Amino acid sequence: MLINTRRQFLQTLMGSLLLPRLSKIVLARSLPQIKPQGLKIGDTVGLISPASIINQDNLTQAIDFLKTYGFKVKVGNHVLDQYGYLAGQDTDRAADVNTMFADDQVKAILAMRGGWGCNRILPLLDYDLIRRRPKIIMGFSDITSLLLGIYARTGLITFHTPVGISTWNWFSLMYGQKIFLNKEATVFQNLTSHRVETINAGKTKGRLLGGNLSVLTAMIGSSYLPSWKNTILFVEEVGEAIYRVDRMLTQLKIGGILDQLAGFIFANCSNCSTDEDDEPSLSLKQVLSDHIAPLSIPAWYGSMIGHIKNQFIVPLGVEVEIDGEGGTISMLEPAVV
Repeated sequence: MLINTRRQFLQTLMGSLLLPRLSKIVLARSLPQIKPQGLKIGDTVGLISPASIINQDNLTQAIDFLKTYGFKVKVGNHVLDQYGYLAGQDTDRAADVNTMFADDQVKAILAMRGGWGCNRILPLLDYDLIRRRPKIIMGFSDITSLLLGIYARTGLITFHTPVGISTWNWFSLMYGQKIFLNKEATVFQNLTSHRVETINAGKTKGRLLGGNLSVLTAMIGSSYLPSWKNTILFVEEVGEAIYRVDRMLTQLKIGGILDQLAGFIFANCSNCSTDEDDEPSLSLKQVLSDHIAPLSIPAWYGSMIGHIKNQFIVPLGVEVEIDGEGGTISMLEPAVV
């Protein structure tokens, strides 16, 4: 009887210690989807620097680009700040994000650049505010942290797009118009110049989620990642040795993420090398074959997402259907209202 009493006491104690944290994680992964309002010419776009530093020329370039296409611009208070390699202190970078969501004039938020730093501000964001005042938030690379973290903690659809210092060419602008202005459920299909390499053929449906591979893996174990069950995961990478890509995919595997997926897309691995010292190496194709082919889910390499000239604008959290042989991503719903 005494043993049972002690066991019950310990179970109660552990439950009281763990429940608040676990409930926060479970809640973050079961929130209903929220779609932001679409855009129209004349709307205001807010510029933020949540990660690495930028300079005045970078800022001027982004402002001129947005104004050229008919948008007004509001610049975050700390966009040009510097704290070492970061664009200001964590509290200030997070404050700019929160302020833009709180500002009724701002209809969309564009991160100026990636680099590093977004993981540091995730605990400082006001997710209740973001949930109450949803709006478009855009970026890629290190901005993956914001896109996934905000989606996981609020249910808000976010957008993997070029950043403020990127060259927004006709290709990205075409998808931007379809998704943000026309409110279309569009199909993403590579240009003929970008070949798709099928890993596993077949079609499947699921929520589209993903981003930069190294940033994503650095978030594993936190409450800022969504549930991966029956999702379509896309990843992209730049400037990494193949063994590091292997290591990160292994982390997704042993972390139980790959086994939950309905489909997989390795978008691009720009400037990825076999090894800096000419040591024996696997190829990227071999690494993908080792990790992804045994999953027996539709999968391919080469989607036009990531650190490349022509980028899709990809909504995170919407239902899509993918074709592993054709390399297409078909939105089954608009991403904005």
